[in-house]
Amino acid sequence: MHRRRFLQSALGLGAATTWGVAGGESEAALSTRHAFSLTESTVSLRSAGLAGPVRITMLSDTHLGLRDAREEPFSQYSKRMAGAYVKTRHAKSGQPTTPQDSFMEGIASAKKSKADLLALPGDLFSFPSEANVEWASQKLLESGLTWLYTSGNHDWHYEGMEGSSQELRDAWIQKRLLPLYGGANPLISSRDIKGLRVIVLDNSTYEILPEQLNEFRRLLQGGMPSLLFIHIPLYAPGRPMGFGCGHPDWGARSDKNFAIERRPKWRETGHTQTTFDFHREVLAATNLLAVFAGHTHQPSLDLLNGIPQVVTDDNASGGRLEIEVLPLT
Repeated sequence: MHRRRFLQSALGLGAATTWGVAGGESEAALSTRHAFSLTESTVSLRSAGLAGPVRITMLSDTHLGLRDAREEPFSQYSKRMAGAYVKTRHAKSGQPTTPQDSFMEGIASAKKSKADLLALPGDLFSFPSEANVEWASQKLLESGLTWLYTSGNHDWHYEGMEGSSQELRDAWIQKRLLPLYGGANPLISSRDIKGLRVIVLDNSTYEILPEQLNEFRRLLQGGMPSLLFIHIPLYAPGRPMGFGCGHPDWGARSDKNFAIERRPKWRETGHTQTTFDFHREVLAATNLLAVFAGHTHQPSLDLLNGIPQVVTDDNASGGRLEIEVLPLT
């Protein structure tokens, strides 16, 4: 299956690399980033400045589609996506599964590995129903795990509902999704674990707001080794529009899904300068170890100015990433 051939199109299964001062990389980058490897769905990084190993389980694109009577007034907006992932086929076993079962399998894996963090970078839900949020919140609380969540483009989207993407995101975060954030800023937040800074940033509209860029800059100040989790992958040369955050051709002319998703077309004039600045500054960050994303439902790896961008398979089909960041020995 294609999901099990994670890196055959990139670096080869079990690929590993170490960074060198090439392609404009500085000695400062080398002082933080030292090694990266990926074997199937396990990512391993090594870095200076850590007090101990950090283990993270990442689940993206679970696409829970739970509904009850409370969803009836919104059924015209959630009908299509409610039927999209009712039953799936597990990426590893090939057996039938469901988003709920895959999510619980991911939680069990995180508990077994004693993960320091469960990263949930978007599309946990196919639409923001109360049943979805209540079920996921309960399972997360019962797990005893520490988690960081940010929304994806489906989490807050009721198809055909009036409003811009930014307006709908703001509205449904406040109305439904807020319990998932644990009091953190929904647009960007972070957690420091054993000398590693984990940043989650909401780019579910494909774009970055000025306040997000300012906070991202602040979080990278001081040089702490950092990871960035986003929903939509950063633009990578040669990749399709799914890698749309910072893509130079993003805009109304390249928007192929606005009709089926019943939303306004992307902006005629393309990305804002803020979004392009964010893309550039991520790739220039000397203390950023890696970027992790979802959205495409297709595992992939790109090296962007020496920074790995790892995209995970969808958790709806059992996909997940196990990430370990180890101190230098």
